[in-house]
Amino acid sequence: MAHPSTEHPPADGPWRIHEVAPDFRLYGVWDLPTPGGAGDFPKLVHLFAAGDTADNPSRIARLLFAIRWKLGALFGWDGAGAGIGSRVQSLRERLPSDLREAPPGPAFPTLPFSPVFLLEREAAAEMANRTVHGVLHLRWVPDGTGGYHGQMAVLVKPNGLLGRMYMAGITPFRHLLVYPPLLRGIGEDWRRATAQRCADPHGRA
Repeated sequence: MAHPSTEHPPADGPWRIHEVAPDFRLYGVWDLPTPGGAGDFPKLVHLFAAGDTADNPSRIARLLFAIRWKLGALFGWDGAGAGIGSRVQSLRERLPSDLREAPPGPAFPTLPFSPVFLLEREAAAEMANRTVHGVLHLRWVPDGTGGYHGQMAVLVKPNGLLGRMYMAGITPFRHLLVYPPLLRGIGEDWRRATAQRCADPHGRA
């Protein structure tokens, strides 16, 4: 379920990302089909870090991602001078001392994100290009029945008029064609990983 971008769900916060990125706009919050226990949040973070847009279960979503990467190459949106540490400063430079001492989290080998921080039930990763500086925010919230589940939030700081036009242009595609199959895929991956852990809690092959 997607929460309106102007509202926070009841279980929200106070999240540390709002201290770090107060100038970023919240574009949406999505409940994730990832039921678990209090200590399962790191598994969710590693599941996201291992993701790949080419694995999206929707053929249309995969096509849209492929078109986006082609356009980025054509117009130079994703060049080396457009990313973290070049066009924009990393959010890690803004971290208060306690977050700076915390582990940043796992790397994203196939996605254009860099980890910012990882806490017991909150994590953030960032990306930047010529259009936006964006944050993927993951959190682990109570489900009201004694368990927990994940939430994904997207925070964005558009880069001028180009960034605002870009975000306006992709919003209907994100909400209608990209995120629904993405969330279903996350749920399927979570169920498979959970079943494997239940079958062999010691991780044996």
